[in-house]
Amino acid sequence: MAQLLLLQEQEFHTRLQEVRRLMESQSTDALLISDNANIYYLTGRVFTGLVYIPVSGPVIFFVRRPVNLTGDGVVYIRKPEQITETIGLNLPARLGLELDITAYSTIGRFKAIFPDTTEITNASPLLRDARSRKTPMEIDMIRTSGIKQERVYRRIPHLYRPGMTDLELQVEIERTSRLEGCLGQFRISGDSMELYMANLLVGDNADTPTPYDFAMGGEGLDPSLPVGCNGTIIREGLSVMADVNGNYTGYMTDMTRTFALGSLKPLALKAHQCSIDICDMIAAKALPGTKAKELYELAEQYVREQGLHEYFMGHKQKAGFIGHGVGIEINELPVIAPRSRDILAEGNVIALEPKFVIPGTGAVGIENTYLVTATGLECLTNAPQQIITLE
Repeated sequence: MAQLLLLQEQEFHTRLQEVRRLMESQSTDALLISDNANIYYLTGRVFTGLVYIPVSGPVIFFVRRPVNLTGDGVVYIRKPEQITETIGLNLPARLGLELDITAYSTIGRFKAIFPDTTEITNASPLLRDARSRKTPMEIDMIRTSGIKQERVYRRIPHLYRPGMTDLELQVEIERTSRLEGCLGQFRISGDSMELYMANLLVGDNADTPTPYDFAMGGEGLDPSLPVGCNGTIIREGLSVMADVNGNYTGYMTDMTRTFALGSLKPLALKAHQCSIDICDMIAAKALPGTKAKELYELAEQYVREQGLHEYFMGHKQKAGFIGHGVGIEINELPVIAPRSRDILAEGNVIALEPKFVIPGTGAVGIENTYLVTATGLECLTNAPQQIITLE
């Protein structure tokens, strides 16, 4: 038998306390959590079942699978209707469900097992808010992912062979990542967001619009996954942008670097340096309490001053953000976008990706993952930032 709770007791209570603080501020009596990412955040493992969190009192872990978990609060159930039998008469007046991500039929089933007097509220924003401020343990796990991801990126130039396509190089990068310990899983928060282990873009494929709200697109190999590499041969004069999975611990870092055979044209070099400059400017100004939209405005103003706005965050199709939170999932809070209401807090982990698409060359720019500290941003992905020559 195995203990369900893999987090140390103090870590569990730290995370639980933050969730309950937000519950109290929103007058929520209880949460019923079913999403894998949120279950992992609260327990350190994934299981099929539900976590019931009252604003006070013991947490209950309703488990269906696996059948070998034990510990305080573990209750095995076959169906959700058994939940109220365990809760008894202490039914909540206001119950939070993950309405943003739970299937409509499942929500209906949850509603049916609680009385009509129970008000259902949306707990998804609350949980995203709680997860946005990382604990020291979470930060250590993200640091570890950053170190391992950096090792992989430093090997990329040596993986190239003349005549390779984008797919062939991507496969070699993915193999190297897996051997370094990458879990392979790419959890992405958001509607219909799909991606495999890496997004490798060569030349004008980076200018191909995609249905997904990513900073860069790409045609992909099949219409069923229209993003990323499409079989383009790597040639001199084309940029090679690598945005590779950084999940080595269950917590991710997000990093992009640009590679090339030989040199790229001056416009591409200027845009790439602009990307580095933007990251440096934001890293110095992104203090706790800073409005996320102000950081976007800072970047956009600098891009306009450099005469590069036509190519910023896409050319044919533009992304509406330059950064996002990172943790258990990609696209966590805060979001660095023009209409963002987020305010930076110490312990946030964000990925900045001010990228450009130059027609005839491809995508240039960098992406780094940063920790928000009291004095600014600390970079957690420290691979070389200049355009890197493929050997």
